Amino acid sequence: MGQLKPQKNVYAVIDLGSNSFHMLIAKSIAGGLQTIGRVKRKVRLAAGLDENNVLSSEAMQRGWECLALFAERLQDIPKANITIVATATLRLATNADVFKQKAEQILAHKINVISGELEARTIYKGVAHTSSCSGRQLVIDIGGASTEVVIGKGFDALHYKSLNMGCVTYLERYFKDGKLSDANFSAAIKAARTVIDEIAPSYKTAGWEIASGASGTVQAIQEIMVAQSLDDSLSLNKLLEIQKQSTAFNSIAELDLPGLSEERRLVFVSGLAILIALFESLEIEKMGLAGGALREGVLYSMIPEFHNHDIRKRTIDAFMSRYHVDKKQANRVAELSHYLAQQVSQQWSVIEQNGFALLNASAQLHEIGLLIEYKQYQNHTAYILENTDMPGFSQSEHKIIVAIANAHRADLQKDGFKHLGCHQQLTQYLTRLIRIAVILSMRRQDDVLPKLNLTANNEALTLSFESDWLNAHPLMASELQLESKQQAKAGWKFIVK
Repeated sequence: MGQLKPQKNVYAVIDLGSNSFHMLIAKSIAGGLQTIGRVKRKVRLAAGLDENNVLSSEAMQRGWECLALFAERLQDIPKANITIVATATLRLATNADVFKQKAEQILAHKINVISGELEARTIYKGVAHTSSCSGRQLVIDIGGASTEVVIGKGFDALHYKSLNMGCVTYLERYFKDGKLSDANFSAAIKAARTVIDEIAPSYKTAGWEIASGASGTVQAIQEIMVAQSLDDSLSLNKLLEIQKQSTAFNSIAELDLPGLSEERRLVFVSGLAILIALFESLEIEKMGLAGGALREGVLYSMIPEFHNHDIRKRTIDAFMSRYHVDKKQANRVAELSHYLAQQVSQQWSVIEQNGFALLNASAQLHEIGLLIEYKQYQNHTAYILENTDMPGFSQSEHKIIVAIANAHRADLQKDGFKHLGCHQQLTQYLTRLIRIAVILSMRRQDDVLPKLNLTANNEALTLSFESDWLNAHPLMASELQLESKQQAKAGWKFIVK
């Protein structure tokens, strides 16, 4: 067999973290990035640091064994498309060079031990490229041996700090006996607050509109809250409740909260203690989960065409290109949905917040399932969207778009939106509007509609046409009457005049 050629549009990022080593492999395709491989191994490198910051030979050996696995996958990727970064533990370790030298031989590639400040800025870039925030954003990433705290706007990190505390080092320091006592929690929270209080005044003065957590700790807490049927926004009260639930168990070995994965259990309580301290010290009101972090930041930095783009537009364009969407029809439905939404936005004020952007995304993407087949294409659209990353949209926004796609035509289920919790009403409103827009666009031509008017009276919608237009268009009249019956089955009133 001849030697395999490296794939020019494939990129790899390896992140040698203090808790886990990660490898992310992505392909640049159709104007977007497609993840084609992820490998993660718990190495707990930081657990090998002694009080003099000497890294134990056992911890190094765990790291080298993991990198030997990663090396196998790297041989198919061009060297210029590979970046390997190391963070807090290898910044701290006095014998880091010993580990690094052998690691570079194994990987046949240079390892960059990045500063805490560069790590913080890169984490922010990863979040900025995978979420959409027009104002100032606070980003927090609790790692194994350091915690990065950043305030940024757009793609620029404005205030950034790497703090010397992490879920592995705090586990070794404050939960070494494995006990889930109030005393252990209090000691960990107090120690973290002492570290955070140094930066708190300047961060609170700078201020932010939204807060995002880019760490496994935040994801684990979200999964626990979802398992307890709570919405996915973190608050101090929810964190304190989870602390209380945790201390009901005697030890970390016994800790068994619904939604908490076995993989995260060991470092969960130390990460939770740090997060509680961050909420208290910075006076954070609520926090969501970020879509990306350090690896994504490194990845987007490697590919020039992804610099400073409208992230949501880039995501939508990539879907439309990949699934050969009829762009004219998508725009037609988007414009008509927007026009209808404007007419009822005063009565349905919940639309004003984020509804127009979500309506536009749903309308642009509603036909991607047509590439599979027509009959159930709305289900195919929803399946594709649900199982594909959507950079620029938060987890809850992603779920709303999936729900709209699934319900934009055919039968409506009365309880089909219950799983969306506090986003249920907004999603119902947007679904009703896009369903009407899809019917009104059925001829797939411009300039075929007369002047029309949509009004809302509480939950009831009335659509009226000028003069005798509906009598002259019996198919459209019939489709709208069927839609009226569909909405009635779901408990909504839709009148056509």
